[in-house]
Amino acid sequence: MAVPKQHKTKSRRNQRRMHIRIKQPGLGVCPKCGKLVLSHTVCPNCGYYKGRQVIDVLKKLTKKEKKKKEKEIKEGDKTTTKPMTMEGLSKK
Repeated sequence: MAVPKQHKTKSRRNQRRMHIRIKQPGLGVCPKCGKLVLSHTVCPNCGYYKGRQVIDVLKKLTKKEKKKKEKEIKEGDKTTTKPMTMEGLSKK
């Protein structure tokens, strides 16, 4: 049976395990509502995937919640960015 000849320090052990960790998932921005969404999944906020509605998010909500959600989605549509002009780029 193999027996180590020298003691391995905590530092050496931790250096070996340095890359073994949980990585942050690749999140993207939903083009419809602007919320962060996991790649290749339906947006849980608006129910859209690849530009078309897949899930009706408003279906199971109460009247008060539905009104609030519709307002939230409309605000998300307005926040689309316009292309920058040369003057706008020079100011940045």
